[in-house]
Amino acid sequence: MKLYEIYTSIQGETQYAGLPCTLVRFAACDLRCGYCDTEYAFTGGHEVAVDAIVRDVEARGAKLVLLTGGEPMLQRELPELAAELLARGFDVMIETGGHRDVSTLPDGVVKIIDVKTPGSGESHKMLWGNLERLGARDAVKFVVTSEDDYRWSLDVIRSRRLETRTTVLMSPAWGQVDAKDLVAWMLRDKLQARLNLQLHKYVWPSDQRGV
Repeated sequence: MKLYEIYTSIQGETQYAGLPCTLVRFAACDLRCGYCDTEYAFTGGHEVAVDAIVRDVEARGAKLVLLTGGEPMLQRELPELAAELLARGFDVMIETGGHRDVSTLPDGVVKIIDVKTPGSGESHKMLWGNLERLGARDAVKFVVTSEDDYRWSLDVIRSRRLETRTTVLMSPAWGQVDAKDLVAWMLRDKLQARLNLQLHKYVWPSDQRGV
C-alpha cells in the first residue's frame, strides 16, 4: 500500500471531532479539488505492507483510526486493512471523495463521503450510488466555497433525504466562506446538519502537517 504518513493526534472533523485518533494517510488522488489542503499527498509515499500498518496502529494505542488520503479507495488492499483493524477492536473510519465504489469495504467501517460541490471543480465525478449505502453511523460531508455551493448542497441533501438517514456535515472552505455565514444559512433553512470545522487548524497553524 502506498502510505504517505501515519500519526496520532485528535480527529479534526466529522462526528468524532476532538477524539484521539490515529490517521493513516495514503498517497495519490485522482481528483484535483480547488480547495484541497493535502496536495502534498498527491505524490510520494512509500510501499508498506498491511501487517506493518496494523502493527504501527496497535503500538500507538488510540482506539479510533481514520483511513484518509489522498484518496484511500485507490489502494487495492484497503478493504483487507480495514478488516484487520476491525478484527482487533479498532473503530475504523474512512474519508473518501465519493467517486469510488465503497461497497467493497467491510461492514463496520464508518464511511465519510465527501460530496464534491461545484466550487471544488470535481462535482461531475460523484458516484451518487455511494450515498444510498450510508447509514446512521456514517456521514456525508459538503465543503462549500460560496452560498451557491451551499444551495446546491441543500438541494442534494433534501432530494436524497440525507437528513433522515445519516449525519450531514457542512464545512466552510478554509479562507473562502466565513463559518458564521454558513451557520446563518443552515439556521435560515432549518437544515438538520452539523457545522463541521477543522479543529486542527484552530489548535495548530493551518498549514502544519502531522497534526
